[in-house]
Amino acid sequence: MKASVIIEKDEEGYYAFCPEMKGCHSQGDSLDEVLANIKEAIELYLETLSIDERIGCLSQEILTTAVEVSVA
Repeated sequence: MKASVIIEKDEEGYYAFCPEMKGCHSQGDSLDEVLANIKEAIELYLETLSIDERIGCLSQEILTTAVEVSVA
């Protein structure tokens, strides 16, 4: 199954979180590192849940898009 991951970059590196799983966050110095770290965090998080809870987390529909905004 797949989980949604949001990744942000700042001057200190990368930060990732999974919106379906409250508190499931990670960070890394590179994109590859943060992806590996958030995958591990998600897998560890899922180990704490029952099968039904796992299915509930992973079957949520998360939509992302971009919108144009004007900058004054």
